[in-house]
Amino acid sequence: MSVTAPAGFVAAGAAVGIKPTGHPDLALVATASGRAVEAAAVFTANRSAAAPVEISRAHLETTGGRAAGVLLTSGNANAATGDAGRAAAAELCALAASGIGVPTEEVLICQTGLIGVPFPIATVRPTVGGVVRTLAGGADAARAAATAIMTTDTARKEVLVDGGGFLVGGMAKGAAMLAPDMATMLAVLTTDAGCEAGLLRRLLAEAVGETFNRLSVDGCTSTNDTVIVLASGARPAVPPAALGRSLAEACRSLAEQMAEDAEGATKVVRFGVVGARSDDEAHRAARKVADSLLVKCSLNGEDPYWGRVVSEVASAGVGFELDRVAVAYGGVEVCGHGEAVEHDEAAVARHLAGRHLELTVDLGLGTGRAVVLGTDLGYGYIDENRTTS
Repeated sequence: MSVTAPAGFVAAGAAVGIKPTGHPDLALVATASGRAVEAAAVFTANRSAAAPVEISRAHLETTGGRAAGVLLTSGNANAATGDAGRAAAAELCALAASGIGVPTEEVLICQTGLIGVPFPIATVRPTVGGVVRTLAGGADAARAAATAIMTTDTARKEVLVDGGGFLVGGMAKGAAMLAPDMATMLAVLTTDAGCEAGLLRRLLAEAVGETFNRLSVDGCTSTNDTVIVLASGARPAVPPAALGRSLAEACRSLAEQMAEDAEGATKVVRFGVVGARSDDEAHRAARKVADSLLVKCSLNGEDPYWGRVVSEVASAGVGFELDRVAVAYGGVEVCGHGEAVEHDEAAVARHLAGRHLELTVDLGLGTGRAVVLGTDLGYGYIDENRTTS
């Protein structure tokens, strides 16, 4: 189980006609009691935020950080759809809220799919009440919900973390347009820990900052990115630090699953930078390398072309002195003091032939360090994205 494992939660998933394939495309995660609980969210930094992001932000502000459910749809992003899109998102919340028996503002909404396409509210409107009536606990319900939010994902993304006396469950979708702030990704987390809304917001933001915001597949930030957590409070005596660690662990697992399932990727790469003047500068440098199309192509071709790596770090706007720089693939140094060094070429080739890679840059300037999780650039990514998909 995932989102239904923590005490106090139910879920559902169904096909309601958004996707022309007839595949499942509407999910709902709600409290088993039908009452609102503490909630928090982190949303995309994209200034063209989609209608569901606008509506969910407004609902959380109105309730002071409480929600009884999250409705999610896939196959249509409801982004760049104007007043009609906002009205559709608000109506979906109202329909779900009516079925649950709560005010409209106590339902949040996430949507994912194609941008700029009017949302088919007339098709979906008659179906929401039926989905609400199928809400249930257990693994089957959790799987149905996780399946219904998939778009180009090839597998469900679920997680369950035992925090020792409390649980954190989660589900997510995301395979491309993955770049901070957050990765086209949606995630819903549930926990039976007790936590007031303000603290829950801080703990979620910290968890997202060190996980989803350290993930980059293509450098593109979606209009719809959303991470939501609901806390039932069934286990009230939970140390905040323990809850924070468990939220981060759940988010990290989901981020890693996204990287593994990234569109067209043949390699999952940990881009590390050490020896920076600060952790922030290390993060900026690592992200510059992770986002580089030239570096991604080299990794796809299993070519240890470290010159591209050095060039990217040198243009990242961080402290840099070429004669201090070292680059290593899988722990084998190929560049030292800014120049090529003798190394075990066979060992590097074996490492680059694998699925999981490590590329590390040492700037030699301080103690700052960071890792960004990313991928190579494979032919499948271009095939998937060369047309509207």
